[in-house]
Amino acid sequence: MTDSAAESVEGRSGFVTFVGRPNVGKSTLTNALVGEKVAITSDKPQTTRRAIRGILNRPGGQLVIVDTPGLHKPRTLLGQRLNDLVEQVLGDVDVIGFCVPATEKVGPGDRRIAESLDGYGRAKKVAIVTKTDAATREQITERLMEVDSLRDDWAAVIPLSAMTDQQLDVLTDELLALMPTGPALYPRGVVTDESTEDRVAEIIREAALEGVRDELPHSIAVMIQEIRPREDSDLTDVFADIVVERDSQKAIIIGRKGSRLREVGARARGGIEPLLESRVYLSLHVRVAKEWQRDPKQLGRLGF
Repeated sequence: MTDSAAESVEGRSGFVTFVGRPNVGKSTLTNALVGEKVAITSDKPQTTRRAIRGILNRPGGQLVIVDTPGLHKPRTLLGQRLNDLVEQVLGDVDVIGFCVPATEKVGPGDRRIAESLDGYGRAKKVAIVTKTDAATREQITERLMEVDSLRDDWAAVIPLSAMTDQQLDVLTDELLALMPTGPALYPRGVVTDESTEDRVAEIIREAALEGVRDELPHSIAVMIQEIRPREDSDLTDVFADIVVERDSQKAIIIGRKGSRLREVGARARGGIEPLLESRVYLSLHVRVAKEWQRDPKQLGRLGF
């Protein structure tokens, strides 16, 4: 059998991850490629805390997109564990997509990450200039030149917008072409390997991140206590804890007379109900776990 015949039978499949500074649009790009929200998004750095796999099926094969936290200088044990997670993923994937926003000049952090890709020799590298919908033509041209000069082994340099889907098909075709030949790694129709509980927890955390600032975004975690269909009703009950590190943070999350917590609940229900395909009664409880980002036991309980 010829190589082309084998490819037509098996197609191509493999793993790709996107790297870059926090907030360059990695999770938004993952969601846009998959065509469904599998990773939460926020303008807060280090929003992504796990390796979330989104699955993209095409006639020519299957891409498994591993969304990871942004690389950063860790200040807590959680931060170190997130960096370790990224390192592990980078060592396992077939293709690494290095992301830089078209709206910002390439800086020292970008250069450091681009240089660090030397440590992952087995993965092919693709440079991606994101957020082109928010940039001028001159900015896009300048960014493409800056990114192209960072390494001499880019398999491709692609400008795109995940918000408007511009050039997403170009990226998909390029990534599939770089994957090894082989059967699909996940069944058709599966868009993520995340559990329902994890996806619900992330939707709640995304809602809680809205409008908070300073250190509070880093201090928020969510634990699902129970998800159960209510008997003799079309309602599903969801019980969850929002975990913070200090009493002052608890007060912020709850808000005056519980006003902010009600807003968080309303926002979260809007994302949970389509996922569970059910009306939802959401019960949120805010509790304090002192300095959980630095406590190995607390991190373990929270799934890190």
